[in-house]
Amino acid sequence: MITIRSLTTLDELEDVQQLERLVWSMEPIPTHQTSTAIKNGGMMIGAFDGDRLVGFNYGFPGFRDGVAYVCSHMMGIDPEYRSRGIGERLKRTQRERALELGYTMIHWTFDPLQTRNAYLNLTKLGGVCYTYYPNCYGEMKDGLNAGLPSDRFEISWHIASSHVADGFVLPDVARIPLGLYIEHDDSPELRLALPSSFNAACYTLPVLPNIDEVKANDPTLAMKWRMDVRNACMKLFAADYAIVSLERRDAYYEYVAVPRDTLHL
Repeated sequence: MITIRSLTTLDELEDVQQLERLVWSMEPIPTHQTSTAIKNGGMMIGAFDGDRLVGFNYGFPGFRDGVAYVCSHMMGIDPEYRSRGIGERLKRTQRERALELGYTMIHWTFDPLQTRNAYLNLTKLGGVCYTYYPNCYGEMKDGLNAGLPSDRFEISWHIASSHVADGFVLPDVARIPLGLYIEHDDSPELRLALPSSFNAACYTLPVLPNIDEVKANDPTLAMKWRMDVRNACMKLFAADYAIVSLERRDAYYEYVAVPRDTLHL
């Protein structure tokens, strides 16, 4: 049975460091930083199988445009425990703790080509995305990120909104594709079809189901996907649209975007 609770002691934070090394094969965040953050409006939440730490979620306070929020900096799950809903439970617990502390917003970033994360962040949790950071962290050399520019979506999780509390239901409107997913010779291609102006009630954008596999087998193709998705999303967000969900199709996934001012945030 997996239990979720807050972490506060140095021993617990050192266990988090070990899990960081396992998940990302890189040096972990110093405990003096994480300890200071959780004493000053931040939070470290752990998932346990008995006494074994198998997942964590770490966030610290942020401030932007006159609003304090939680910057949810890092979440990691032991590879043996993935696909068990632990990440979703950690995030929902983080929302509860944040609301108790008086926050109304949580931000975090993720790779727009990582569909597992996208489905959790958007479709399950009700986060929305209207900010794109090209090469957000510069060159990253860890096992997960090496090989592509570190582009990131920023999730805005409006945790006190009806969009999150009640769930988002897409209206019955026409969906206009911003590109086509073309699969030929085991080399899936995104063929963009961007409009000169954005005015539809809903747009969709195909994304790969397996970017890590493509990156390993064909780095040039993976880079093309990175650049094409970047191009489409930056133009979409500049037109004041927000991506609200990720949906599965037969051979690929697709992002769904609507005008930001239609959302109850």
